[in-house]
Amino acid sequence: MDDLTTGVPVAIHLETQATQDGDTANYALDVDGQLVQMGDAFYLRYKEVSEETAEPIPVTIKLASNGDVVLTRSAQNRLRLHFANGKRVQARYQTPMGILPVETVTPLLQVRLRERPFSGAVNIDYELYAGEQLIGQYKLRLQFTA
Repeated sequence: MDDLTTGVPVAIHLETQATQDGDTANYALDVDGQLVQMGDAFYLRYKEVSEETAEPIPVTIKLASNGDVVLTRSAQNRLRLHFANGKRVQARYQTPMGILPVETVTPLLQVRLRERPFSGAVNIDYELYAGEQLIGQYKLRLQFTA
């Protein structure tokens, strides 16, 4: 198998569904990325192209050994979401106006990894809150293959 500590190229397929104020939007992305193993965690890295700026936005998804997932999106508004199965977890949304405290509630979190060929699937259903106010409900389905 390739040395995951230096990183291997992966093909990523991502589908998201966002429901806010009764409106649902679907988004799909096929992109090349990289998978790196650091310690007992795996990091998926790829760049998303923003429709507003046409600038690539670096995205990192950390698959922790305890089953948690951390998603970091490093755009002008830096978003760092932590998902833990069945738990409410504080997260950070950094905007030009300052840091907005948000929380995720994750009713579904599944991570499956396979060795030959190295591939995986991440399924996350989560709710995003600002204080007690529900911002939206989201579904994230990600698959990757080395």
